[in-house]
Amino acid sequence: MDRGLAEINADPALRRSYAAARRLNAEHGRTYYLATLLLPAWKRPYVHALYGFARYADDIVDSLDSQLPAAERARWLADWGGRLVDALRRGTDDTGGTGGTGGYDALERPLYQADVSVLPAVIHTIRRWNLQVSHFEAFLASMAMDLTVTGYDTFDDLMTYVYGSGSVIGLQMLPILEPSSPAAAPYAGDLGTAFQLINFIRDVGEDLRRGRVYLPRESMELFGVTRERLASGVVDGAVRRLLRHEIGRARELLHAATPGIRLLHPTSRDCVWTAARLYGGILGEVERADYQVLHRRVAVGTPRRIAVAGGALLRSQARRLAPTPR
Repeated sequence: MDRGLAEINADPALRRSYAAARRLNAEHGRTYYLATLLLPAWKRPYVHALYGFARYADDIVDSLDSQLPAAERARWLADWGGRLVDALRRGTDDTGGTGGTGGYDALERPLYQADVSVLPAVIHTIRRWNLQVSHFEAFLASMAMDLTVTGYDTFDDLMTYVYGSGSVIGLQMLPILEPSSPAAAPYAGDLGTAFQLINFIRDVGEDLRRGRVYLPRESMELFGVTRERLASGVVDGAVRRLLRHEIGRARELLHAATPGIRLLHPTSRDCVWTAARLYGGILGEVERADYQVLHRRVAVGTPRRIAVAGGALLRSQARRLAPTPR
């Protein structure tokens, strides 16, 4: 048995924390969760923990249901994330509270009515796979940017934000996917970036309602699109050309990143291939919807998601017979 799973099985509080992370993934990350089913069962809890961390931090910043002002959200994010990083730096499981959940029930309950914190699972995952703490610090820094930054002048400016919100997600995942070579790291970072750019295109309207635009201002000016034009909700020729331009950029990066999947352990490849195909499918759905992303979220339909994942699931079943590490 994987030593991490043995530790989870021996600690009821840790089991509850991982279960809470899995529920977040299943409820809020359909594409991501579907892809995790293609991993060996012993790897999935760690991926759920990373998703739970990212989802919870993102919801502190972005939940449309919360009336907390930006300053309060910033304090909440800094406290929640800061205690995690501090515990990791000090080499302790104590995140500043009492009990198996590290004292975070009171902080997490307003968003999820959670009885269990995901943080113990996150800390355990980081230690089990020796993940870089700096990747989690970079992610928290980008989440904090969302509370003060409403737009980006250039693509390079946007990439400063995307490094923490997208690239490091791929880098956090990489050790769990067991790469065969250090050469896999740049591909993993690029894949995380591509996924984030696709999110920006899909969520233009939703992000705009939160007061932010993740399309570079230089791109908008190139096609004569202003923030006010996007806010009008009318998808005209200029907006279509802008979105077509950004789709081309995201698709290019996605294609450039996918060769790195061959550098992963065979039991991890189907998961990442499926995620890449489904995310790429979002771009196709945006095009088929005539770029109507200002009033609704375009998504890959359930039949298509099942069709893509089904073949990969059959291929992965044989690979799951590979022995787990001892």
